[in-house]
Order: sequence, then structure tokens, then C-alpha cells
Amino acid sequence: MGWAVASPNVIGVPKNMVEVPAGSFVMGSDDHYAEERPAHEEHLSAFLIDEHPVTNAEFRRFVKDTNHRTTAEIAPPAEEFPDADPDDLVPGSLVFRRTPGPVPLDDWRRWWHWTPGAHWRAPEGPVSSIGGKELHPVVHVSFEDAVAYAQWAGKDLPTEVEWEYAARGGRTPTVYAWGDEFMPRGRPMANTWHGDFPWQTDKAPGKDRTTPVGRFPANDWGLVDMMGNVWEWTASAWTDDHGGRLGEASPSPSCCAPQDPLRPFQEDDRNVMKGGSHLCAPSYCLRYRPPARQGQAVRSSTSHLGFRCVIRA
Repeated sequence: MGWAVASPNVIGVPKNMVEVPAGSFVMGSDDHYAEERPAHEEHLSAFLIDEHPVTNAEFRRFVKDTNHRTTAEIAPPAEEFPDADPDDLVPGSLVFRRTPGPVPLDDWRRWWHWTPGAHWRAPEGPVSSIGGKELHPVVHVSFEDAVAYAQWAGKDLPTEVEWEYAARGGRTPTVYAWGDEFMPRGRPMANTWHGDFPWQTDKAPGKDRTTPVGRFPANDWGLVDMMGNVWEWTASAWTDDHGGRLGEASPSPSCCAPQDPLRPFQEDDRNVMKGGSHLCAPSYCLRYRPPARQGQAVRSSTSHLGFRCVIRA
């Protein structure tokens, strides 16, 4: 099968992409969070997907070529936030910070902090940088930033069903992408939180952050970091569950058809993100599993959310 990339035109499988064969799989799960239900069968045509999340080095080439400014680098427009203090309308993004000790897990604001000056080049705030992190996934990118990169690269963002199918790697459903055991033979299979979230981690100091792509084993189709490290944007609008899909003759648009990337965005629009991140822990967020999903405001950015791209035949 030939694959064409808009810029430049390439026939064959482009570098750092993997061909995912056509097929069927069981999407969703009836065993965990309500938004993953019901488990149901989906059918897909073949497509290409990035081997790993887009890295800082790759995103830097895009910015250099286009002079793109990310959402986190632009002050929120005052007319869209009429009740906000003007002093608060500054560029920034959400940054995770460990708490000094155990805290109730019912309020994410205990560990997520709006940080002026945080963006993809300064992931922890103004005094930080991506020096030495060129192969880490880019973070602090909104859905609009991800779409802009994909268009520049001649690609698209994956739909939720494409992403989940690729994450399975052709395997029959198991709890995790690699099997039913979290750490087979004691081996970590993804960059996730080990310890008491959000204050104590069993990993070395400073390791409660992203890791270079490919640090952990690839799935059976050669894809890395589908689980953990960073959440990943998809092109699918958020739905509360997979209700209404079971037994349908064809995939529902909310699940399987990419949205128009040129549509106007509203502040309350949410898209599906997949894969979990380095902050996912069994005590709080058991979402480093293929069927796991969460909704994210399209203009929001965080220090644990990135993306990868696809090319469809």
C-alpha cells in the first residue's frame, strides 16, 4: 500500500511511523471506569501512526519553520473572561507539583498549579528549559497546537478508536497493553507513578516527570509510550461513555470520525485524551490501559499532555 504525506510527498512508510493493519478489535471495557463502557467491536482500515509521541526536538522544528505560538504562550483574551482579574490574564499553563505529604484525592488543585510563563520550552515554569530533553515528549500543547503541528507535517491526529486499536498492538483484550500483570517479572513496562500519589514516589528524585521516548518496551506493532509518560490528544470529541455503539452497523462519528480541525473552538469544548501519564497511579488514576479515556478542554495545556499523529490511506 502506498502512503502519501502532504509535505513532502513520500511513497512508502515515512520515517518514525508504523503501519497499523486493517482489522477488528474490542474497544472499551466493562471492568473499570464507567466512561469506558460498553465494550464493543470496532472495524478499521489500515493507517500509519507515529512510532512515539511528538518530541521537543520535532516540535521545535515545526515552530522554527512556522513561527507558531502555542496557546500557553498567548495571554487569554479579556473578552472571553470578563470576570477575571486582568493581572491573572497572562500566558501560562498547568504544572504538576508534588505535595509535601498525603492529601485527599478529591481536589486536583492540590497538585496542579497555574504557572505563569510555563509553556513547551519551559515545562516547569520560567526558570526551566528543555535543554537535554530533546527526546522527551513535548508538553503544554493544546488541541489547537497539536492540530497545527499535524497539518504542518501533512498528517492528522488519531481518532479515539484508531489510538486504542494501535495501543492494543493486535493483542486480545488484557488489563494492560502488554498483559494482565502490571510489572511482569518485576519489570516496569511504562512511565507511571510508583508510590503514594501525589506526594511520594519510589523512583529516583526528579523522576516524577517525563522520560525520553522509547525508554520502555514497544508493543507488538513497534509503538512506544502508548501507555504512560504523557496523555495524548485525539481528534474525537468527548463523550460520557460508549453508549449506543454496541451493535451499530457502522462506527459512530463521535468515536471514529475526526472532527473538522478548522471549526471554531469554544472554551468548554473537550476532546478525548488517551494513554495515561507518568502521574497515573492505581490509588488515583488507573488509566495506563488501552480502553482508559478522559476529557480535556481543547484550549487547556498541562505538563503531562502531548500527542502523536496518523496518516490515513
